[in-house]
Amino acid sequence: MATTALPYGIISAPGYRYHPAILAQNAATLSEMFPERLWLALGSGQRLNEGITGLRWPSKPERNARLRECAEVIRALMAGETVSHHGLVTVVDAQLYTLPKSPPRLLGAAVSEATAEAVGQWADGLLTVSAEPDRLKRVIDAFRRGGGDGKPLFLQVGLNWAPSEEEALAGAHEQWRYCVLGGEVNWELASPSDFDTATRHVRLEDMRTSLLVSADLGQHAAWLHEFVELGFSEILLHQVDRSQKRFIESFAASVLPQLR
Repeated sequence: MATTALPYGIISAPGYRYHPAILAQNAATLSEMFPERLWLALGSGQRLNEGITGLRWPSKPERNARLRECAEVIRALMAGETVSHHGLVTVVDAQLYTLPKSPPRLLGAAVSEATAEAVGQWADGLLTVSAEPDRLKRVIDAFRRGGGDGKPLFLQVGLNWAPSEEEALAGAHEQWRYCVLGGEVNWELASPSDFDTATRHVRLEDMRTSLLVSADLGQHAAWLHEFVELGFSEILLHQVDRSQKRFIESFAASVLPQLR
């Protein structure tokens, strides 16, 4: 952030490895140093990442409730309040002594309709992941139904581009075959070996079910245009294989001009 003018977003699962008061302090510091360039997305977590603390891994409804408590704690701290809270998370006399002039936007991270509706109650916007347009529309509708009407929509798009279809599929499979499992499984697996076991039968062609994989830059532009039409104000491209420089140069030259 010190060497660019780009906006940045961070996603975190508060209430496990990262206490909400610590996240609030980190985000407030960055927002004071780099005004109006940071957004903070809060999600309900993944067992692989959060289980290292030894805490009991809760059910999804309980994780959503913990997420809301953490969001309320962070928002109160950003408003300058001294916060004590005893619930699914505990906070005692926490306060931010340096407040940014403009607090960062708090986004709710959601994949399912149920979670999208739940985060609509407290979030300043929605962060979700790419899927079929009909499914995305249901997630957006759920967010708006829960209280998110009129709030901005952010989309992380999982994709893989390479000069040939064979290379695009192979790179996607090598780096990101785990996403084929779907969120319900991904949230619950506890170790990398669990992921290896669960994906041992995933084939190259299966990657197209969960990622946008193509050697055709025009096809990628068409896919992204569909997401723009759904109302997403920010689209975050996640090229999953290791050829990042080639991807950036090719999309800058051939894809982004079509979207502009």
